[in-house]
Amino acid sequence: MSDKEVILTKSGLKKLEEELEYLKTVKRREVAERIKIAIGYGDLSENSEYEDAKNEQAFIEGRIITLEKMLRNARVINDDDVNTDVVSIGSTVKLRDLEFDEIVEYTIVGSAESDPTHNMISNESPVGKALLGKRKGTIVDVNVPAGVIQYEILDIKK
Repeated sequence: MSDKEVILTKSGLKKLEEELEYLKTVKRREVAERIKIAIGYGDLSENSEYEDAKNEQAFIEGRIITLEKMLRNARVINDDDVNTDVVSIGSTVKLRDLEFDEIVEYTIVGSAESDPTHNMISNESPVGKALLGKRKGTIVDVNVPAGVIQYEILDIKK
C-alpha cells in the first residue's frame, strides 16, 4: 500500500482505531498463546496447529502494519465539512433508479471504509465517482459493466 491519502469519516476513523487496538491487545496475545501451546506438541515440521498459528500471526501483523499506515495517512471528513448542496465524501444521497423506479440511499465514503452491504460506497466506485459534485435534481449516468444506470438525485444530507 502506498502512502496515498486515506479519506475517512469520523466513524470510519474510530472503527479502524478500534480494530487496530483489538489486534494489538487481544489477537496478538491469543495467537502467541496458540503458538506456545503448539510448540508444546513437539516436532514443529509436522505440527499443523503451529503452522496455522504462525500463518494467523503473519496475517495479524500484516493487518496491523496496513492499519497503522492508513491511520498515518488519514484525512478525516468532519460533518461540518459536508455540504448538502452537492454530493461529496460524507454525503448520504437518496437516489431513484430510473429504469426500475426504485429508491436507494448511499453514503459516499473513502475506499478504506466502503461497505456496500450497508450502502456505504466508495468515492472511487463507478456510482461514487458519478455522483460526486452533482446537485439535487440532477440525472446521473453511471457506467457499469452491465451498461449504463441512470439515477435521479432526490436528496443530499449529512
